[in-house]
Amino acid sequence: MDSFDLLVIGGGINGAAVARDAAGRGLSVLLVEKDDLAAHTSSASSKLVHGGLRYLERFELRLVRESLRERETLLRAAPHLVRPLRFVLPDPPGGRPTWLLRLGLFLYDRLAGGSRLPRSRRVARGDPAGAALKPGFNLLDYWDAWVDDARLVVLNALDAAERGAEIATRTELLFARRDGDAWSAEISGGRRVRAGAIVNAAGPWVAEVLHGRLGGGGASRVRLVKGSHILVPRLWDGDHAFILQQPDGRVVFALPWLGRTLLGTTDVTVERPEDAAMDPDEAAYLCAAANAFFARPTMPADVIWSYAGIRSLHDDGSAQAKDVTRDYRLELDAAPGPKLLSVFGGKLTTARALAEEALGRLGVGGARWTADSPLPGGETGMPQRFDWLPEPMAARMSRAYGARLPRLLDGASAVGDLGIHFGGGLYEAEVRYLVEQEFARTADDVLWRRTKLGLELTMAEQEALADYMGR
Repeated sequence: MDSFDLLVIGGGINGAAVARDAAGRGLSVLLVEKDDLAAHTSSASSKLVHGGLRYLERFELRLVRESLRERETLLRAAPHLVRPLRFVLPDPPGGRPTWLLRLGLFLYDRLAGGSRLPRSRRVARGDPAGAALKPGFNLLDYWDAWVDDARLVVLNALDAAERGAEIATRTELLFARRDGDAWSAEISGGRRVRAGAIVNAAGPWVAEVLHGRLGGGGASRVRLVKGSHILVPRLWDGDHAFILQQPDGRVVFALPWLGRTLLGTTDVTVERPEDAAMDPDEAAYLCAAANAFFARPTMPADVIWSYAGIRSLHDDGSAQAKDVTRDYRLELDAAPGPKLLSVFGGKLTTARALAEEALGRLGVGGARWTADSPLPGGETGMPQRFDWLPEPMAARMSRAYGARLPRLLDGASAVGDLGIHFGGGLYEAEVRYLVEQEFARTADDVLWRRTKLGLELTMAEQEALADYMGR
């Protein structure tokens, strides 16, 4: 029976960050994920690394300050993957008054401290950034950052593996019980392991795992909130984003993504983690949100792609889903014996800090190291140029792999050296790298999480890739 210092349940951003930090402190770590890394909530986000401007309205100053600090850390750790993003903020009639927006942005800038990003400002009339909007809006702008959410998870898991952790995808925890000074656990495949401590980072399934598979208790409750996004044809020229205030007090992000426009997110309370499917009312809501601001109309029939994810938020008793805190809560099981820590809530931006706090709550020693250590691909910034790659392909791969791109290309000097072309600039060499280095096992892993080339390949091309990978 294999023994580990730490068993991490869940391969989303929080579980991957905990595994990375623990492995870097010299612990033996096993991470189990019943599906693929980032298969659920962590690949269904708005893809932002941000302080959370709207959290200021709820006076969550600690969360905003920590998020802004972590934004800077991620910009340093993965400059190829995490990129600055300018947000333009129109002020619609009946929305928050301009003076209040300017006050909020002033506080946001102050909480950001010595950020490398520009400070907020009023946007001059006639600025091209507002050209796609209907006339009559006053505009402000501020800066946050964008990230490929699923790749951020994978890079945390990859760094953990390179520091000695075992990353076991398609592996489910069946049950675990305290057995003397350790946990005795059974995972799928008939494997039994022992672990000195457990971190339950199962996201929407955190309560089910805690009470049903670990026999734990605790006072914290989970609020399951669905967030849905739609991808529509491009609504404006430029690489900036918009934050759109809604009559119900919510905000909707309009983001430039893959040459198109991403609109999201909604806030709908659901009963089960399996309820992650967009419904027509959500698509209509997001289209209406865009149509209140942009001159070019958007209809549900224009939707190219949509996705929905379930956020497992710590239930703080708020009446409306939009008001539930996005802060995380770590709960240490009170039973004697080996420790069990469950993670409620959290978001992409704060996962590194959450991991540090989690290990502290478990009493793990060793120096805190992750704030100053790059993620894979961020070691030396952007890689050398590969002029023989087609420009769109070179840009995509540089953003995805950073300084690791030469490893993927493995001495190739022409496109023909990369093997089978599956379509959309996806070649056999990249698929092989993703399988060997980044835990990809199926065509969906490659097309929808490691890359987003599922939007570019035809169904026949996707089927060819699935056949190649054995599905």
